[in-house]
Amino acid sequence: MPWMSPLARIRDAFEGQRARDKDLRNLVSNLPYEGLDKWKQPNRHFHNNGIKTTKYSVLFFLPMNLFEQFHRLANLYFVGLAILNFVPVVQAFQPEVAMIPICVILALTAIKDAWEDFRRYQSDKKLNGLPCFVYSSKEKCFVEKRWKDVRVGDFVKVESNDIVPADLLLLYTSDPNGVCHIETANLDGETNLKQRRAVPDVCITHPEVEPESFNGIVVCEKPNNNLNHFKCYVEKMDKEKVGAGIGNLLLRGCTVRNTGYAVGFVVYAGHETKSMLNNNGPRYKRSRLERRLNIDVIFCIILLFTMCIIGSLGHYLWLESMPSVPLYLVPQSDGHFDTPSLSSFYKFFSMIILLQVLIPISLYVSIELVKIGQIFFITNDLDLYDEETDATIQCKSLNITEDLGQIQYIFSDKTGTLTENKMVFRRCSVMGTEYPHKENAARLAFINKPDEDEDVLFSQTPQPMKPRWSLDSGDSDSQEKKSERRSKGNVHSDVAFSSPLETEVIPDQKLSRQIRDAEKIDVYLDFFLALAICNTVVVSMATAKRPRTPEFQQTNQSNAFDTLSSLVRRAGSWTRPRARTTSETSPIDLTAQGQSVNQTGAQTCSLHAPPQGTTPAVPIGKLCYEAESPDEAALVHAAKAYGFVLMSRTPDSVTVQLPSGAQLRFEVLDTLSFDSNRKRMSVLVRHPISKQCILYTKGADYAIMELLGTPYGEKQQKAIASDTQQHLDCYAKEGLRTLCIAKKVLCDEEYESWAVQRQHALAAIDNREQLIMDSAVQIETNLCLLGATGVEDRLQDSVPDTVMALREAGIQVWVLTGDKPETAVNIGYACRLLEQDDLLINMSCKNKVTCTSILDCTLEEVRRYSEDPRNVDTTPDISLVIDGRTLTMAMSPDLRDRFVDLARHCRSVLCCRVTPLQKSEVVKLIREKLKVMTLAVGDGANDVNMIQAADIGVGISGQEGMQAVMASDFAISRFKHLKKLLLVHGHWCYSRLANMIIYFFYKNAANVNLLFWYQFFCGFTANSMIDHWLMIFFNLIFTSVPPVMFGIMDRDVSAEMLLGLPELYRTGQGKGEYSFLTFWISMIDAFYQSLVVFFIPYFAYRGSDIDIYAFGTPLNTISLFTILLHLSIEIKAWTIVHVVVILGSVALYFIVTLAYGVWYLNNSGYWNLQAQMVDPMFYLVCLISTVIALLPRYLFHVLKNSITPSPIVQARHLDTLEPSTRDQWIKEWRSFRGTVQDKTLDVSVPPSPSLESLDDDDYIMDDEFALNVITENHHKKALS
Repeated sequence: MPWMSPLARIRDAFEGQRARDKDLRNLVSNLPYEGLDKWKQPNRHFHNNGIKTTKYSVLFFLPMNLFEQFHRLANLYFVGLAILNFVPVVQAFQPEVAMIPICVILALTAIKDAWEDFRRYQSDKKLNGLPCFVYSSKEKCFVEKRWKDVRVGDFVKVESNDIVPADLLLLYTSDPNGVCHIETANLDGETNLKQRRAVPDVCITHPEVEPESFNGIVVCEKPNNNLNHFKCYVEKMDKEKVGAGIGNLLLRGCTVRNTGYAVGFVVYAGHETKSMLNNNGPRYKRSRLERRLNIDVIFCIILLFTMCIIGSLGHYLWLESMPSVPLYLVPQSDGHFDTPSLSSFYKFFSMIILLQVLIPISLYVSIELVKIGQIFFITNDLDLYDEETDATIQCKSLNITEDLGQIQYIFSDKTGTLTENKMVFRRCSVMGTEYPHKENAARLAFINKPDEDEDVLFSQTPQPMKPRWSLDSGDSDSQEKKSERRSKGNVHSDVAFSSPLETEVIPDQKLSRQIRDAEKIDVYLDFFLALAICNTVVVSMATAKRPRTPEFQQTNQSNAFDTLSSLVRRAGSWTRPRARTTSETSPIDLTAQGQSVNQTGAQTCSLHAPPQGTTPAVPIGKLCYEAESPDEAALVHAAKAYGFVLMSRTPDSVTVQLPSGAQLRFEVLDTLSFDSNRKRMSVLVRHPISKQCILYTKGADYAIMELLGTPYGEKQQKAIASDTQQHLDCYAKEGLRTLCIAKKVLCDEEYESWAVQRQHALAAIDNREQLIMDSAVQIETNLCLLGATGVEDRLQDSVPDTVMALREAGIQVWVLTGDKPETAVNIGYACRLLEQDDLLINMSCKNKVTCTSILDCTLEEVRRYSEDPRNVDTTPDISLVIDGRTLTMAMSPDLRDRFVDLARHCRSVLCCRVTPLQKSEVVKLIREKLKVMTLAVGDGANDVNMIQAADIGVGISGQEGMQAVMASDFAISRFKHLKKLLLVHGHWCYSRLANMIIYFFYKNAANVNLLFWYQFFCGFTANSMIDHWLMIFFNLIFTSVPPVMFGIMDRDVSAEMLLGLPELYRTGQGKGEYSFLTFWISMIDAFYQSLVVFFIPYFAYRGSDIDIYAFGTPLNTISLFTILLHLSIEIKAWTIVHVVVILGSVALYFIVTLAYGVWYLNNSGYWNLQAQMVDPMFYLVCLISTVIALLPRYLFHVLKNSITPSPIVQARHLDTLEPSTRDQWIKEWRSFRGTVQDKTLDVSVPPSPSLESLDDDDYIMDDEFALNVITENHHKKALS
C-alpha cells in the first residue's frame, strides 16, 4: 500500500462519509480496477462484506464494559460510596471491605457480557469465512473467496441451495427465462419460493454471462431496512436507463432454490445490507413492576438521607452536650479538633456509607436471576408445546415476564390468530349465479366433527366421488400412513398452505355441467382463468427436495414452519389420475371424454376433449404450488379442481391447462401487485388465441365494485353486480372471506400508451411507489365483473374457551381485522367474543357529524343505565362494531375522548376494515388514554405495528411467515396457549416477583436498622457492633439465595385452580400485590422487627461485661432467623428446594462465622460465636426475640385469612379438596360471585343466513349507522 499523508487520509475519509450519506449512489464494476491499490478503487468508500457484531475488543473490554455498566445509576451510586469510604474523615469501615459488594456485582456482569460477546465473535468468524465465487478479470473465471472479501461492485455467482452473501442486483441466471427462485426463510420465515428476475440487456449473457461486458452505472438508493422496496436503475453507455426494483434484488441471507446458478452485481455489502440493517438485536422494554420499583428505590434513598440527617444532627448534639473533649476522640495531625458542625457534616457521609445497604444493590441481579428461572419454566411447559408443529413458546424479551400477569386489554388479529389460516374454497358466484358447493360443504362438515381426524378423513375414498378422487391402495401404504400420523410434527415441510383440507375441492355439479356446456369463449372460462392466472403462485415439482443450510438459519426461527410438516406429508398421499377412461362417468367429471393433451392445444380455447393420442408434458399430480398467501393457494386449487390447472409460471408467461387437456400459454405483460391502498392485484396478459390484451383483477368487493364499467349493457351489468353483491353479503354473514373477480380488455394503442408511463414509473427514483400505484390505478378502470368467491377460514381449537376465560379474568378483548363487518360479527359469535344477550352497536358513518351524534347518543344511554338505581354494581353487556372509515373519524383529536369513553364501557370491540397503521393507533390510544396494560397478538406482517405498539407483543408462528414472531416479545403456535400463558404463568410471574421485591426491601431495611438503632448508643459516630466482613457476608451470601428461590419456585395457587377460576387473574391487574401500601407496610414491619431484634438483646445483656462485637453476634443471629422465618411465612407452596436453601443458609451462617472467628485473629471477631453458643442466654434471647418479632405478621396472616380471606386464599383452600368436591365448590363459588357463566356446554352460534332466506331486516347496516339488539334477553334481564 503506498504511503499517504495524514491530510490525504482525512480528506478521503470525509469524502467517503459524504458518499455514504448521499441519497443516491453511483456504482461501477470493480473489474477494470482489479489489482490496483485500495485508494484507486472507485467503490472504496462503501463497506466491505465483513460483519462485526461484537461490542468489545480484547484491549478495551474492561474500560468499555465498566463504562456501560456505569450507565446504571445504582452501580455509579455504590462505586461513589466505595470511593468515598477511602476519605479518612468520613471513613465508616475498612475501605477494602466496602469495595467487595460492588466489585462482585461488576465482575459477575462483566463475565456474563464477555461470554456473550465471545459467542458473537465466534458467530461472526464463522459467517465471514463462508466461501463464495467472485469473478476475476485476471483469471477470466469465478474464483473462490470468503464472504468478508466481497466488495461493492463485485460480480458474485451463487449456485443452487447456496446462501446469498451480499445484496446482489440479479444480472443473469441459468434459467432461460432469466428467473431465479429464492427462499427468504432466514429473513422473514417464509418458506415459499419467490421469483426474482434478471435485469435484461445490461451485459452479454449468451451463451454465457460475461461480467467484463458490463460497462453501465448502477444508480441505487441509500441503504435502508425495508425488505420490500428497492429503488434502482442501470444507466447504459448510451444513457438508456433500465429500471430495477425489489424483484431484481437477491438479499443477503436468502437461499437460491430450483435454479442452477445466478450471477449478480453487489450493491450493498456487510452492515449496509438490508438483512443486517434489520438486525437490531434484542428488544428492551421496561415492565410496569420495574417502573414501580424505581419509585420505591427513590423512597429508600429519601429514607436513607433522612436517617443520615438524624445521625448527623444527633452527632452534633452529642458533641455539644459534652463539657469537654472526650479522651477517645483523636485530634488531627496539627493537634486541633474539628468543630461539632464540621464533624457532624462528615458524619453525614459516614452514615451514608454505613447504611448504604438500605438501597438494595443485589436486587437488580436477583431480579434478573428470577426472570431467567421463570422463563425456564415457561419454555419447558408441555401444555404450551404444539405437537403438530413441534414448537414450543419462545420468550424473546426477558425483562417483562411479570407484565403477563397484569394485562387488561388484548388486541387480536383475526385471520391466522383466531382462525387456522387454512383457506378452504366454499362457494362462488359467476355472472350473478350462485354455486353453493353442497358436496364440498358436506365434506367440511364431516371434518368439523370433533372425533374426526383430518388425516383419517383423507385416507378414506369418498364414495360418491370414487371415479374422480382416488387413493393408492395397499396394506404397506396404509401402514406408512399410520406411521406418518404417529410421527406428525417431526416432518419438516417446505410448502405452506398444502394440507389436504386446503388443496382438495369437490366441484359443484351444477357448475361442472355449466362448464361442460360452455362455448369456446365464455365468461366461465374467464372466471377460472382469472383464478388460475391472477396470483403470484410459483409452480414447482412436488418431488423436488430443498436441502436446508442450518449454518445460517437463526435459532429463533428453527421451528417456524414445522406447523405444516404433518399436513404436507399427509397431502402426499393424495394423487390425481393423470389419464381418464371412457368408463369414468362421475357426474362432476370435467373430462368425460379423456384427458390427453393436444400438442397444438395452445391454439384452441375449447373446454371439450382434444384429439386422442397425446399425453401431458408435466404430470398434474406432481405439480406443487407455492403461494405467498393462503387465499391465493385456495383459489388456484379451486381452479385446478375444475380442470383449469396452472402448469407453469415465468416472468414473461403463464401456462394453464384447460379441462380438455389443451394448454394455453399467456404472455404476461405486467403484474400489478397487491397493496393495502388499492386492496387488489391485477395481471395483464396477452391472449394466445385472440391476441388481445386482457387485465384480470381480483380484490376486495368494495375495491372492485366501484371500478365496474358497462360492457354488457347497463341493465345487465347492474343486475349482475346487484346479485353478486347479495351473494357477497351472504358469504360475509357466514363468516367467509370474499373476493371479487373482474376483467378488462385493452386495445393495443391503450396498452402501449400505458406501458410507456409504467416504465417511466418503474425507472423513477423519487416518489417511485406513488408513481407505480398511480399507473396501476390508471388502468384498473371500467372493469367487467366476472364473479366472486367465498373462502372459509376455520377457527382454531379452543378459541371460544380461551376468549371466555380471558373475559372472566377481567381482560377486555378487541379484534382488529381487515374483513367486512358481517364476517367479523359472525366470527365474533363463533369465538364467543359476542354473546346473543349483548347489545350490539354497529357504527358505520359517512361523515363526522353523524359519527359525533352516534357517540353522544350512545354515551348518554350508557350514563342513564349507570345512574339507574336498579342497575347498581352492574354493567350493560355492550359490544361495539366499527369500520375503518368511522374509526378514523372517531380517533380524530376532538372525538377520541368520547370514543375511548364508549369503548371503556364495552365488553368487546370489533374493528373492521382497518389498516395495519390503524391497528397500532388504536393500541396506542387505549394504552395512553386509559393507562392500562395492553397485549397485542397477531401472526402476519400486517400485525407488526400493532405488536410493537403494545406493552407486550405476542406473535403466532402461523402460515404467513415469521414477521410477527420476530417483532414480538413472546411467540406461541396457537391462540389457545394464550390462556395458560396469562392466567397461569403470568399470574405466577407477577405474584412471585412482586412478593420477592417487597421481601427484598424488607430484608435490607430490617438488617440495616440494627446499625441505625446502635447509633443512639455510640454518639452517632457511624460505628457498628457487627464485624464488617460479617456485614458483607450477610447480604452477599447468607440471605441472597432464599429470596431468589422464593421468586422462582413459589406458587400461591395451582395451575388447575387458576385455569378453573380465571377471575383469580384480577388480583394482578391495576395496582396488584405490589403497591404503595404493601411497600410501606413491609417497611414499617421491618422497622418494628429491627426494634425488637435490637432492644430485647440490649435489655437482656444490659449491665453485663460483654463487648460490642459480642453484643452484635446475637443481633446478627436473631436477624438471620427472623428474616428467614419471615420468608417461611410468606412461602405458599413448600418444596424440597425451599427447605434445602433455608436450612443451608442457616448452616452456612454458623459454619462461616465459626471459621471466621478462628481464622480472623483480631479483637472484633475472634471466638465470639463460639463463646455465645455455650451461653444459655444466647439461645433464650434468640428464641424470644424471633417469636416477638414475627408474632404480629403471623397473627395478621391468621386473622386476615380467617375473617376476610382473599380469593387467592379461598382458591388455595379449594385446592386441597378432592377433585370432585373441588369442582362442585368451584361451580357454587362462581355462581355466588356472579362471574360470567360458563356456557361452553350450550353454545349456539346464530344461524348463517342462506341465499333463499336473505332479508334486509336480518342485519341492519344503514349507510349512517345501525343499533341492533341481537336478542330480546337483554331487555328481560334489564327489567328484572
